[in-house]
Amino acid sequence: MSTNTEQSSPKPRIESLSDLIFGLALSIGALSLISKPPGSPVEIRSDMAGFTVSFIILISVWLRYTSIMSVLPLETSATVFLNVVLLFLVSIEPYFFDLINLGPNPTQSQLANLEYASVLFALDIAGLMAIMAFFTHILTVEEKKIISPELIQKYRLLRNSFFIASGLFLISVLPQFWAWSIKGTHFRFYFWLIPIGIFWIRRFLEKEPNEQADKI
Repeated sequence: MSTNTEQSSPKPRIESLSDLIFGLALSIGALSLISKPPGSPVEIRSDMAGFTVSFIILISVWLRYTSIMSVLPLETSATVFLNVVLLFLVSIEPYFFDLINLGPNPTQSQLANLEYASVLFALDIAGLMAIMAFFTHILTVEEKKIISPELIQKYRLLRNSFFIASGLFLISVLPQFWAWSIKGTHFRFYFWLIPIGIFWIRRFLEKEPNEQADKI
């Protein structure tokens, strides 16, 4: 067998595992809502808002991940390793989501746990975005000739969007974003909407991909 075949053979298995992990992460997030029946309409709205943010983040990463991995060669141990790390971060995201979805009027002890869990959640998503930025960067290296030259600038902008999103989630870890609040909700949770919004606004502004980019 050729070296190229040996390098690419794990790819279908990794892609299948990736689909499974993303699917489980989305399902577990929904099941966590069922495990804690709400006691009031306020709790219902709080639970749904938290789940919506978690769902949008995961589905956004998954959409880009599947398109990038369809053309990204797993040619180095670093690429394979980062792919495994990304899947680990995806798999633990529902756990952090469940911890920060406590509902209204938490006790002081719960607030301390909530703050810590929100920091871990932000670091988790920052890691996801950083790895996606790295994978996208590989596509833009002209010497590798993975994508057509006319698409390189487009994916450089996408790479930069992932880096910015990662940086914003890292910034949200600062204590000030927990100390500030709007109508009783910590500003950190509102701040997370900024990188999510940047991602989707950019996605809607993208031009229809040509045939060469159909898989990306």
